[in-house]
Amino acid sequence: MAPSGTTPLSRAEHFIWLTARVLEQRRFEHDFLDGDPGAVETALDAYRNADGGYGHALEPDLRGPVSQPLHTAAALEVLDSIGRCAGQRVERIGRYLTSVSTPDGSLPALHPSLRGYPAAPWIPVVDDPPSDLLATAPVVGTLHRNSVWHAWLFRATDFCWSAVESLEKTHPYEVRAALVFLDGVPDRPRAEAAAERLGSLVREQRLVVTEPGKEADFPVPDGYAPGEHHYVTDFARSPDSLARRWFSDAELALGLEHLAAAQREDGGWDINWRSWAPGTALEGRPLVTLEALRTLRAYGRL
Repeated sequence: MAPSGTTPLSRAEHFIWLTARVLEQRRFEHDFLDGDPGAVETALDAYRNADGGYGHALEPDLRGPVSQPLHTAAALEVLDSIGRCAGQRVERIGRYLTSVSTPDGSLPALHPSLRGYPAAPWIPVVDDPPSDLLATAPVVGTLHRNSVWHAWLFRATDFCWSAVESLEKTHPYEVRAALVFLDGVPDRPRAEAAAERLGSLVREQRLVVTEPGKEADFPVPDGYAPGEHHYVTDFARSPDSLARRWFSDAELALGLEHLAAAQREDGGWDINWRSWAPGTALEGRPLVTLEALRTLRAYGRL
């Protein structure tokens, strides 16, 4: 069934109604059709557990019902996007984060409770998982951006500063996580200095394709799927992100053109990471479609 509309937004809307989970449908309504944020919150509740965390494949690459840090980071992103990252819900999340933290007060990528449930093969489940910037930084950054203060934040913030400022060899998803932290943390001069250093690492390690069409000149990081490149708009997702300073106006324009052109005939955008189970790509495409739409709108290109 082909989209009936002719604009990128109308084509994407058709794709969302055709393929997305209820949560992504409600998020689309809120973001682009003046929908009720309460409806988004209600849809998100289906993924919430009694321990205050979130599970049930909210992050599609982790299956099963149990709460996980990456699911909970995804939930906070949703709450942030609708202006409801506050109150008792976030207090319960704070208690969950405290209960699964590593000895230094940060978060593991996976909590051992996931053992026995399906998960992406590149995310191992271990008994004593290490602290992970990819899991911790988005949570800390989102809470700070919403002026949330919880006892859990103090040590977790210190961990993020130490990890971000000592990064040497990195990869795109870790960079994106670090950016959420740097864009939200209150100490803006320190964040700007750390972001400048991080941007230099991204350039030096050629982690971002600044010339779409010349992907062969940019290496795919170890462990990534063939062709799993990242582009300017994967980092500078809005004009007010610190990552916007990493790129010239010409590079940003090329990135936005590439993003707009990547919309598929069915109205959605494709995932670029490895698909390991039938449902993960189906659930992932609406997520990246919403992200693409928000980025294009942020730059006045929608």
